[in-house]
Amino acid sequence: MNGLATAHDAAMQMIDTSVVRVHQHGACIAENHKQHMGRSRGGLTSKVHVVVDANGLPVRLGLTPGEAHDNRLCSVLLAGLRPQTIVLADRGYDADWIRQFVREQSAWANIPPKKNRTSPINFSPDLYRSRNLVERFFNKIKQCRRIATRYDKLAANYLAFIKLASIRLCIRAYESTP
Repeated sequence: MNGLATAHDAAMQMIDTSVVRVHQHGACIAENHKQHMGRSRGGLTSKVHVVVDANGLPVRLGLTPGEAHDNRLCSVLLAGLRPQTIVLADRGYDADWIRQFVREQSAWANIPPKKNRTSPINFSPDLYRSRNLVERFFNKIKQCRRIATRYDKLAANYLAFIKLASIRLCIRAYESTP
């Protein structure tokens, strides 16, 4: 996964999360919180965090309990941005510390402001439209039944299968390019 991610398009990156329900048989391990399973309304869930490039291919992946906030792994996943990179994210990532973190790496965060933001910010709705690539990425990997529902008891095993599905997407994309 890391080898394929080095060949990504660094001009634009998109970050987002998706919640995955944990199957009842995957939840029977003691101390679930160490395995990135969290309680929420629908039961035990895990949250998959991803950064994709301008082609919709994954660059970095992470896993947290389902009740964790979207921006919990933001500093880890967005570390090492190249200069002049545009970062697209939804309103869940509208925080001053995230904007500052991206700015310190000479990149630009195009995040729509929350309704309660008092200070105006620069935001391009035209660029934001291409953020659907990260949503498409989640749609593609959730075609795999083992990823759409978490059956694995160990977080390392589940994350490994997410990476396998991501590698499969990357290989298909590289094979189809002339």
